[in-house]
Amino acid sequence: MIKKICCIIAFSLALASIAAAYDRTLRIDYIFTGTDRTQEISLDEMSCFDGWYGRNCNMDSVPLKGNGQISMRDAATGRVLYRHSFSTLFQEWQTTQEAVSVRRSFENVFLLPMPEKKAIVRVELYGFKGGVSASYEHEVDPGDILIRHLDRSADVPFRYVRQSGTPEECIDVAIVAEGYTASEAELFFRDAAVTANEILSYEPFRSLADRFNFIAVALPSTDSGVSVPLEGDWKDTVLSANFSTFYSDRYLTTLRLRTLHNLLAGLPYEHIIILANTDTYGGGGIYNSYTLTTAHHPFFKPVVVHEFGHSFAGLADEYFYDDQYTPYYFPQVEPWEQNITTLRDFSSKWPDMLPPGAAVPSDFAPCPAAEMWKRIAAGESPEKFLGVFEGAGYMSKGVFRAYPDCRMHTNEAPVFCPVCQTAIRRLIEFYTSE
Repeated sequence: MIKKICCIIAFSLALASIAAAYDRTLRIDYIFTGTDRTQEISLDEMSCFDGWYGRNCNMDSVPLKGNGQISMRDAATGRVLYRHSFSTLFQEWQTTQEAVSVRRSFENVFLLPMPEKKAIVRVELYGFKGGVSASYEHEVDPGDILIRHLDRSADVPFRYVRQSGTPEECIDVAIVAEGYTASEAELFFRDAAVTANEILSYEPFRSLADRFNFIAVALPSTDSGVSVPLEGDWKDTVLSANFSTFYSDRYLTTLRLRTLHNLLAGLPYEHIIILANTDTYGGGGIYNSYTLTTAHHPFFKPVVVHEFGHSFAGLADEYFYDDQYTPYYFPQVEPWEQNITTLRDFSSKWPDMLPPGAAVPSDFAPCPAAEMWKRIAAGESPEKFLGVFEGAGYMSKGVFRAYPDCRMHTNEAPVFCPVCQTAIRRLIEFYTSE
């Protein structure tokens, strides 16, 4: 049941209940710069705010490799205090044709628990063939007078649309408005409630719903809607989001990560969903960065769940079209995403879930997806249809998925496949289980 709680009371109760080992968040802003062949990491700024809303278990490890990692270790002892994996829009841009002739910079923001003593922070970026392609290391002194303290923006309205427990106990997801004017705040809060309900209607989120908080943050924009460059329509919005990212018409992103995190400072959040006030189809999801999707297109519900599968769970796209400028996956490297494989190290993926005698790779699906879903609805086991089907990760050859259809494959699929469900469950348990 969705609970609408008075903003000030809910926030005060949340803060009062925190008893985490860390009581401040260290925010580090970096600039990632380069071309298709070069990468540079530069420290931009460090800041902090009261409260730590990230995980309080498994602090020294990561559940997925990601396309990059940031780690913090005690300067005196070398003990790892925190580790976090991620992907970036910068690394995706490096695979575009533009990156061959243009040098660009991208903002990146990371949240870490504030250390008690001096610490060493290291950032690593990984190439698509698996190795470290760039790294940067620097010291953090918690007593540094130039670490700016950020206060919560008092004029940003927010409310919980789902509160299952304290920030310490739960995974905290901020649902953020983009392209909603101040007068459209209630419309946004309704859209945010729909978003939380829709995500929690899918397994395994539904079974583990009591491990999630969703806080809706109604950032006000001057204009209503978001920018659509293809139509020459540019809006004045709080996060400056626009379609046609990398000249892909349906790809909707924001590059203003510093602005986003500035406006969220002091609120309990560790994952972000941005809702765009438009009925134009599109969106995007970047692992441990954000989901951004349109709130008023007829496919909004399946798309926001799909994109959250990227940003929260690190799941790969399972469709293919073979028109990307540079491939993301190579036969000599096993993808870190848990729902696809190149067969390089399939033993680390879902072989234990396959039906007895299943071929690897599999012959294609014995029936169309629509018929499969009907048979499952009639009582057949979903595991019966598991296999290793060629075509995933935008590539028709050499990359394989586990299921004929899935929420990560099409908008019509009613559920995540068993492999995706298992991957999501493991991730939730990693974040919340001691």
